[in-house]
Amino acid sequence: MKWFILLVACLVGLGLASSSYDHYRLPTDLLPRRYHLSILTHLDGPESLRFSGIVKILIEVLQETKNITLHSKDLTIDESRTTLTQLGGETPEDVCVSSTAVNPTHDYYVLYPCQELLTDTYYELRLFFSAELNQKMAGYYRSSYRDPVTNQARWISATQFEPAAARLAFPCFDEPNYKAPFVVTLGHHKKYNSLSNMPVKKTKPHESLPDYVWTEFQQSLPMSTYLVAYSVNDFTHKPSTLPNGALFRTWARPDAMDHCDFAAEIGPQILQYYEELFGIKFPLPKIDQIAIPDFEAGAMENWGLVTYRETALLYSNRTTSLEARENVALVMAHELAHQWFGNLVTMKWWTDLWLNEGFATYVSSLGVHHIHPEWRYKDRRSVGDIWEAFRHDALQSSNPISRPIAMVSQIAESFNVISYKKGSSVIRMMHLFLGEEAFRSGLKSYLQEYKYENAEQDNLWESLTKAAHKNGALPRTSDVKTIMDKWTLQSGFPVINVIRDYAAGSAEITQERFLLDTEVSKSQQKTCWWVPLSYTTQAELDFNNMSPQDWLECSKEGQSVPKTIEGLPGADQWVIFNTQLATPYRTNYDAQNWDLLIKTLRSGEFESIHVINRAQLIDDLFQFAWTGDQPYDAVLDVLEYLPRERELLPWVAAIDNMKLINRIVRRTAQGGLLRRYMQKLFRPIYGYVNGINDTYASIEHQDQVLLKTNIVSLACQFQVGDCVPRAVEYFRQWQADPNPDKNNPVPVNLRGIVYCTAVRYGADDDWEFLWTRYTRAKGADEKVTMLESLGCSRVLWHLEQMLELSFDPQGEIRRQDSIISFDAVAENPVGFLLAKQYFMHNLDLIHKFYHPSTKSMSRMLMPLSLQIIDIKDLREFDDFLSRSRPLLQGIEEKVLQTLERMRVTVQWKEQQYDLFNSAVRKFL
Repeated sequence: MKWFILLVACLVGLGLASSSYDHYRLPTDLLPRRYHLSILTHLDGPESLRFSGIVKILIEVLQETKNITLHSKDLTIDESRTTLTQLGGETPEDVCVSSTAVNPTHDYYVLYPCQELLTDTYYELRLFFSAELNQKMAGYYRSSYRDPVTNQARWISATQFEPAAARLAFPCFDEPNYKAPFVVTLGHHKKYNSLSNMPVKKTKPHESLPDYVWTEFQQSLPMSTYLVAYSVNDFTHKPSTLPNGALFRTWARPDAMDHCDFAAEIGPQILQYYEELFGIKFPLPKIDQIAIPDFEAGAMENWGLVTYRETALLYSNRTTSLEARENVALVMAHELAHQWFGNLVTMKWWTDLWLNEGFATYVSSLGVHHIHPEWRYKDRRSVGDIWEAFRHDALQSSNPISRPIAMVSQIAESFNVISYKKGSSVIRMMHLFLGEEAFRSGLKSYLQEYKYENAEQDNLWESLTKAAHKNGALPRTSDVKTIMDKWTLQSGFPVINVIRDYAAGSAEITQERFLLDTEVSKSQQKTCWWVPLSYTTQAELDFNNMSPQDWLECSKEGQSVPKTIEGLPGADQWVIFNTQLATPYRTNYDAQNWDLLIKTLRSGEFESIHVINRAQLIDDLFQFAWTGDQPYDAVLDVLEYLPRERELLPWVAAIDNMKLINRIVRRTAQGGLLRRYMQKLFRPIYGYVNGINDTYASIEHQDQVLLKTNIVSLACQFQVGDCVPRAVEYFRQWQADPNPDKNNPVPVNLRGIVYCTAVRYGADDDWEFLWTRYTRAKGADEKVTMLESLGCSRVLWHLEQMLELSFDPQGEIRRQDSIISFDAVAENPVGFLLAKQYFMHNLDLIHKFYHPSTKSMSRMLMPLSLQIIDIKDLREFDDFLSRSRPLLQGIEEKVLQTLERMRVTVQWKEQQYDLFNSAVRKFL
């Protein structure tokens, strides 16, 4: 008899028993020791996309038990063929299964044997199952691309098991601490390739299906179920193995192979660098990386078979910007870092997801810098990560880096800015206060001790503490755990207040939590962190010393202990704390120190302050002005120096903060005032970068490429100089070409700006022209650029059409790109209200469209949260979210953060809007 493991309603109808075991973690009585997984995949067409399989699990009994509880979801299990065999005697002994039960809340499938399973005994469980290749980009699913010759759909299969979707593909113990070797065998038509984590061991004809074969792969090393991967496809590949390195191949659909060169070139180099950095060879004989046409995440680090969204792996200098090339390098470096942090050593439970994601994020910047030091990427990335973490962590509703996970549905919300960006930032901080030798030796010992096993953050702290004591990086009385637990186990980050006594040559240093919500009481901001303090003076200018010169400490009761720093200069010299933003905190100074800093920035000696600290002074001032702790006059006074600034980071600090304010002000009567100010601010730098002319070939450094792109983008948005007419001229040249799908004269690095500007100021036929190009474009990167630009239109019916097309399962916009389309409309000042109304009126449709994934739905809230500026609209949206709770399960935390962002935006409008506009008038 076949049982279809689905929803509770179905289970009641089928008469299945319910399991009484209701804990969110599996029982600890059993341990899987090996999986033999055979999957037969059919890719005959949209009506026949399915798979069937057999899983044989070797199970060790650690403690006597009367049941076998594992995971299975949306699988049809043929229980008439289930077998359980006791091993270890002279002959294997069959054990009957008397009944089964399910717990749909936790996706448990429970088998009750006829006899108790004995301690220290091995059993083999064999289950037969089948399912459709789903369309949800989770579990074992379908993907497709268009054959460029026949224009017919070509189907492939792919997997995405993180965090808890292996259970959608085969019954298993689907928790990260249940590591085991896997022997995977894939059945498929012989015209297809098959890939899995390990190299092919042998291929043989299928016993009953003509032209089908079985491809068996070598047994894997012990790994968690979420890292298992396999694919059946008709792709081709580009090999790029280094001498003495693992076999390295890059796979893509056949018509995209010319986009694989960059990934194939740098992938093996990054892998080799990590082998040197970690002191451990990549342990598998091969690694494949494959571009999947339909893929929800950016990429997935499956051990030996890394899967990517096409835009994250494929690059062509004919169609892809230099900025996108940098992103390809970053994503690859991130996923390859996981081969050690996450795959070789895996967190015990999702509480410590940050051990995977924070380390991969930080180490990826080292990998990219090693391969392309001329990009000057490492510092840009580190500062960008800290700023992004700041924006998120300044909310009271933020979460700790290491957080309790008590339901599988909560895991997805941990894949956020805090785990990735804040995790990366505190690792960088730790790297700097421990020093190179202690940090690297601690990591090596951690990886050696826990390889092929699971670990938690305390294990890492122990390894680093031993290395720090051995190398003298920390005194014997200190340990890494005491310092780092304050950063990983509580939310938020500190603002360090520096109040100088100029006569005494000293400063009192205190700390409190920085929050954007100005209505939170000061008592709720009294949190303590162990803060390494680095600083320099106007005379010293020692910005390269990022090691701590002192510490802000916490008492045994967890209270902050103020610190007095002696030996500071007199009243005519400034002090800067946090050299090169070594630690993720903001710094607020007394008025006189701020005046001294602003005076230097506005002088010809502004470059005496390190570029990272110049950028951080701008970012800090903007944020302190947002909360009312500094006047906007001081912010705009600092910005007066910017027309002479030639480095990227200070401009990014100003642009990002001005964008936040512009989202509010542009919807008011003072939008024109801010536009005039922005035109004045950007006119000189627009001239310096040679405007919208294509001068990229002559630019030596990647950060200068990004500077030009950022400046030109803002220049067209605020109608600076000739930006708009020149952008429209580029677009007209493209429209005039007799074969626009083949020939595009618009400079690659300017395409997003040109398309958006032309559509914004154009007519219906301009939008239709770009939409046609979108439907015919072959490259995923080209399509994303066009899709984002289509949302720039000021014509309401264009934007309404985009919203409808975004959630049409049969439409031109892939499911993975629907959020890009929605965001493009929502970020548009004309489209915001349309997007908000569409979300509120169609939430049920959107929920069904994405279910069971919640990631994309949560992303839809961000552009909405930054543009509600009135208390009436806030209350309306709050009421709507309260009524819609059943459809928002799994993103409850994101809902709280959305409402808090809206609240602080409304607060700013009420408290700072007039003060900001008054300051702008003074500087026009």
